[in-house]
Amino acid sequence: MQIDVISIFPEYLDPLRHALLGRAIEQGTLQVRVHNLRQWATGVHQAVDSAPCGGGPGMVMKPDVWGPALDDVAQAHGPAAHADVWRSSLPHQRQQRHDQRQGYIPSGYDRPRDCTETEDPSLPLLLVPTPAGIPFTQAQAQTWSTESHIVFACGRYEGIDQRVFSDAQKRYRVREVSIGDYVLIGGEVATLVITEAIVRLIPGVLGNHQSHENDSFSDGLLEGPSFTKPRQWRGLDVPEILFSGNHANIDRWRRDQALLRTMQRRPDLLSTIELSPEDRRCLELGHSPVDDSHQPRG
Repeated sequence: MQIDVISIFPEYLDPLRHALLGRAIEQGTLQVRVHNLRQWATGVHQAVDSAPCGGGPGMVMKPDVWGPALDDVAQAHGPAAHADVWRSSLPHQRQQRHDQRQGYIPSGYDRPRDCTETEDPSLPLLLVPTPAGIPFTQAQAQTWSTESHIVFACGRYEGIDQRVFSDAQKRYRVREVSIGDYVLIGGEVATLVITEAIVRLIPGVLGNHQSHENDSFSDGLLEGPSFTKPRQWRGLDVPEILFSGNHANIDRWRRDQALLRTMQRRPDLLSTIELSPEDRRCLELGHSPVDDSHQPRG
């Protein structure tokens, strides 16, 4: 996957070179280019914004700067053609974790390309982080993990002139997207969030594909609690069922914990999934019937 990011603060995107994303870059799974929007600004001051038409507070980012930038990134022309491909921050360790699986072929999500009937599926996907966009979800992360080229347009101030997105539809599949009902200073943080959510789902990025198959929201539920050694810590015990060796009961218990956590914190999600008789029994009881003696209370 190739990711291009356009921003007036390119150094803000440095986390893309670290940790899991950095390892994906090393593996050749991910290719990242970050572009300084001011390369397309003209004049002595390289201004990228101007006062809003009709008056009002703040400044709006100019179409005659963003338009050429998006043109060049889509076609790898101009300054975009000479942008450096980012390297990872440092070599990552290659030791194999205990849960990494051998002998399997990584496979991605069997999802159709995010494309309307009037869009060309071969065009890059342009993601514009904005509070006015559609909510970003795990389902979108799964779909977008199959893309070959994603471009992020990081706005600032009062946003980007709306005509930029209308014009960009000639060269991109444009999606305005929000990571939550709040306002950030700019689109860079949202770009980091969306990129990490997408890239970790690309086949081979995680050592064990079950790491994301069991994520919160992957099956419509929040993920249940996790435990590790030591068996007892500060007077608190790991639930005994996790040492039972009965994997069917353990799987059922984990499913029940996910159901109970979802009911407590996000009950709205339960209406979107199909519940089995076992699921309904757990919700009616308010605890997992698999192991009544080790249920969280309150």
